[in-house]
Amino acid sequence: MSSLTVKFLGSGDAFNAQGRHHAAYLVRGARTSMLLDCGATTLASLKRDGIAARDIDTILISHLHGDHFAGLPFLFLEYTSLEERRRPLRIVGPPGTEERVKSLYLALYPSLGSQPTPFVLEFTETLPDRLLRIGPAAIEPFQVPHQERNLSLGFALDIDGRRVVYSGDTGWTEDLLSRSDGADLFICECSFFETRLWSHLDYPRLAENRARFGARRIILTHLGEEVLARRKEIEMDLAEDGLTVQV
Repeated sequence: MSSLTVKFLGSGDAFNAQGRHHAAYLVRGARTSMLLDCGATTLASLKRDGIAARDIDTILISHLHGDHFAGLPFLFLEYTSLEERRRPLRIVGPPGTEERVKSLYLALYPSLGSQPTPFVLEFTETLPDRLLRIGPAAIEPFQVPHQERNLSLGFALDIDGRRVVYSGDTGWTEDLLSRSDGADLFICECSFFETRLWSHLDYPRLAENRARFGARRIILTHLGEEVLARRKEIEMDLAEDGLTVQV
């Protein structure tokens, strides 16, 4: 049986619909623990679920919106003041990630942010379709339509013989079909129901294409008020804060 698990630390949108926490998904294998996105509520989510923040090896950031990366300074604060992390922490994201993260830390905690962290921060800024190998994981970032000017990424992870695909924030693109084909788990955003935008997904669009997806399991996340208000009409799996899935 696979030892790979995914913990949905936060399943809400940027507005914390119905009190849900921001995007953060902890992927834990036999030899690694990786975080997909790190929204502002991530440290609270970890403590709610009794997970030691120190166990995280790598953090993958899909794009530089606050509900996807603004939790990083609070992890740094935890590692500096309470858990006293010493081993390196790798952060992977689109171009500009290192500057934005360090600027945010400095803005929130000027004294600490102006000093080197007591642990090594290793930033890897990546472009789409550049295969990364980090420990036992093979990671393939791919571009998704979410921002007009800046790059937004999804990620495909191969760990312990399992494949997990994460859409990040995205509008509809046929590329989602091929990227998630054959995945053991596809973590897919679904922000809206009635509203249809180019930059986010809505449930009717996903339902229309459900039969075309080749993933073994799809769980919808980044859920907004429209989706949650009509959840009885939804026939696809919806994430919940704290949900654990064996992959």
